[in-house]
Amino acid sequence: MLTRRSLLHGAAGCTLAASFPMSAMPAPEPNRRLKIAAIFTECRHRSHAHVILENFLEPYLFNGRWTEAGMDVVSFWQDQHPPQDLAAAMAAEYGVRTCGSVREALCLGGNRLAVDGVLSIAEHGEYPTNERGQKEYPRKRFFDAIVEVFRETGQVVPVFSDKHLSYRWDWAQEMYATARAMKIPLMAGSSVPLAERRPPLDLPPGAEIEEAISIHGGPFEVYDFHALEVLQSFMEARKGGEAGVARIQFLSGDALWKAADEGRWSEAIAEAAREADLGRDRPALRSLPREAAQTPAAPWGILAEYRDGTRGAVLRFNRTDIRWSFGCRLKGEKTPRATSFNVGPWDNRCLFKALSHAIQAHFRNREAPYPVERTLLATGMLEAAMTSRHEGARVVDTPDLAIAYAAKDFRALRETGASWKILTDAIPEPIGFERGRVRRKQLPGAGECTDE
Repeated sequence: MLTRRSLLHGAAGCTLAASFPMSAMPAPEPNRRLKIAAIFTECRHRSHAHVILENFLEPYLFNGRWTEAGMDVVSFWQDQHPPQDLAAAMAAEYGVRTCGSVREALCLGGNRLAVDGVLSIAEHGEYPTNERGQKEYPRKRFFDAIVEVFRETGQVVPVFSDKHLSYRWDWAQEMYATARAMKIPLMAGSSVPLAERRPPLDLPPGAEIEEAISIHGGPFEVYDFHALEVLQSFMEARKGGEAGVARIQFLSGDALWKAADEGRWSEAIAEAAREADLGRDRPALRSLPREAAQTPAAPWGILAEYRDGTRGAVLRFNRTDIRWSFGCRLKGEKTPRATSFNVGPWDNRCLFKALSHAIQAHFRNREAPYPVERTLLATGMLEAAMTSRHEGARVVDTPDLAIAYAAKDFRALRETGASWKILTDAIPEPIGFERGRVRRKQLPGAGECTDE
């Protein structure tokens, strides 16, 4: 089983970390607003930096109520400056310090750590794509720069690292091991598991899941990760807890259908998930066009065999990247249980309201609201799937994914759908950043702002 000791063994940087006595920043005084540093690749309209930061700088809707972060973004450091950059104007508008280095952003020009939390958002921007089809976002480079400041100052604060830990599994292991060794509260992962579930679905405690399927409609790799985290957000709570994944295979086109014929993934469960999303009048799976396996529109799937024998799959059948659904069969039940994930108006932008709310809870409580091991496991599953795809659909054994962990109850951080009764598709989407008082005049009925 993958343990703290096995992760630390051979992880570059962890030996160095052990040489530095680390301590958490002192607990903030009651009612003191936290100071947050933001490290990001780029900030343009609808980039992850934009849609996360807007919920730190202005009030946002969460479960039907206006909510304030209760903390201030005090510094920016960005890796790239696109022509459509929003960061400069935003920094001027909100009095955010723009910095020439990660160290300056975390120390605010001094020699001591001067912030209470760090947003590390390495998504979007011009970065290379490798031969496996993975975008080489600098998540590990950002993390290393943050850790270097922690080592220099001898103090640590909570860090949020957007999406999966790295496109390289060894780097993801090192990030996780370093955080454990240095006692850095680390949160990462996807926004989608926090979305409204239609119909509502929570599995009973200790559910015995026989098979589960997560379906998405987005692009290769970047959206496969989201669907893996949706899958894992259910699977981790099954009876016995999470024990890890034994093997992974990526299939597309006719090979995916053949796997269904062989009983390796259940069409009945997939149809239940699609019905939760699209209704009874949807076209049947077998009636969908079967594009050639090499085309972007071809269906594909990631088949996972868990170490305890449970089967899981991520399937890409939809044609739009705002559709997500999940289905599973529990032991002793013939009818699958299923739900879809409602992202709210403005495509996927509103997913980041609940995610930002969860990140703020992480900074405030100095503890991730759900296990970072979820993201570690999903990162490894994705990397194995990319290997399988690159090597002609080879079954990839994954002994390194023997990752055991216990689930946490994160229901309080999920959107219930109350916000989408106030903010609807009829409300125009703002371009860039908009002062909350303007938006709030257009959205009556959400009550006064609360500082959570």
